[in-house]
Amino acid sequence: MGLFDFIKGQFIDVIEWVDYSRDLLVWKFPDQDKEIKMGAQLTVRESQVAILINEGKMADVFEPGRYELTTRNMPLLTTIKSWKYGFESPFKVDVYYFNTRQFTDNKWGTPSPVTIPDSKFGQVEFRAFGSYNFRIKDYATFFKEFAGTDPKVTLSDVEGTLKGKLVDRFTEIVAEMAATDFSFVQMQANKTEFVQALMPRISEYFASFGLELTDFSIQSITLPPELQEYLRKNTQMNMVGDMQRFMQFQAANAVQKSAENPSGGNAGMDMGTGFAMGNMMMNMMNQNSQQGGQGGQAPQQESKEDIMKMLKELGELKESGILTEEEFAAKKKELLAKL
Repeated sequence: MGLFDFIKGQFIDVIEWVDYSRDLLVWKFPDQDKEIKMGAQLTVRESQVAILINEGKMADVFEPGRYELTTRNMPLLTTIKSWKYGFESPFKVDVYYFNTRQFTDNKWGTPSPVTIPDSKFGQVEFRAFGSYNFRIKDYATFFKEFAGTDPKVTLSDVEGTLKGKLVDRFTEIVAEMAATDFSFVQMQANKTEFVQALMPRISEYFASFGLELTDFSIQSITLPPELQEYLRKNTQMNMVGDMQRFMQFQAANAVQKSAENPSGGNAGMDMGTGFAMGNMMMNMMNQNSQQGGQGGQAPQQESKEDIMKMLKELGELKESGILTEEEFAAKKKELLAKL
């Protein structure tokens, strides 16, 4: 290697970044303490921004494109260095690439249950989970708050801080809403409105680091098992329609569970509940058939849907062993006659 080749090797004449990762936010061009040759080629690809750093301070910013570094297209650095137009000597700066694409589907969640007063249940513990998207918006602020002298900044370097504050803001909003006539059920049913209330608070915090929050979602809100069971039974009761039918539904479940697990539970109690349910069902049907003879009132006409539902329930009673074949056949014949 000749002297000219050696001197030439001390200068950088091509600057670019090809990113094959999915988690790099900032990457410093490795210069190995070499100087940049005036007229060097700088390539900035889509979803990238390149920034020249002089003595720890940001100078010129380059959007996507291909550039020849001269005093003409480095106005800030030229002013800082007091260069004259036409300066040809190599110079020393740090080149940082910022990834400007969205970083999507970042997960967040409450690490422990959040306890709030509730107008319906008195007090509720719940946990929430979701995702958020963001991108770098203010390069100078992000460089100052996160990058600094680090040669690279990854998603894992920032997500701990972001998730922690995001959960803090979430808890604050929930506490404020709980101070009003607030019910957990309302939050479940109005996730969109809840997110809209959260977005300004979270966006403000992200902006303090030079980041833009582009999307935020609450994907699930979970309750402790005992409250989930209460809501489940309440839903079942609404589906069944009234308390009598709800009791029949619960008793049938008890018989079925006992049949599935003969060695466990209290079989006598389950069977007693089942017989009570069967008697209740037959009494109800007998009362319906006898209503016409009391008080001179016309018998209440049952709809086709009601009769079909009773037939289905009779079938479940027979399958559970509560009704015999003869009892089932008699009641079935009686119901079919009404169609």
